[in-house]
Amino acid sequence: QVQLVESGGGLVQPGGSLRLSCAASGIIFSIYTMGWYRQAPGKQRELVADITSIYSRNYADSVKGRFTISRDNAKNTVYLQMNNLKPEDTAVYYCTADLNIRRVWGQGTQVTVSS
Repeated sequence: QVQLVESGGGLVQPGGSLRLSCAASGIIFSIYTMGWYRQAPGKQRELVADITSIYSRNYADSVKGRFTISRDNAKNTVYLQMNNLKPEDTAVYYCTADLNIRRVWGQGTQVTVSS
């Protein structure tokens, strides 16, 4: 059974930083593209960043230069380092694994950027 467990969300002031982690189990982690999506209240879920098995990275325009996605295949974990956070980054952040035939989602972690 595939499981993705996110951690690291919380409340942070504008300009602050957070690092999200997502631990995967039940898959051969190293061969799949992993990613982070987010969903703000009343909005559609959107891609934040993803990273392929060969470490190719893709970012939403709104987070380029502020967020960094990385992976540690030895730990079956993907990370999202978020710097210079803005109130518009407030959302539930979801970890995802693209297993080609289907996409698996974590339960989500809340990130709130507010003074």
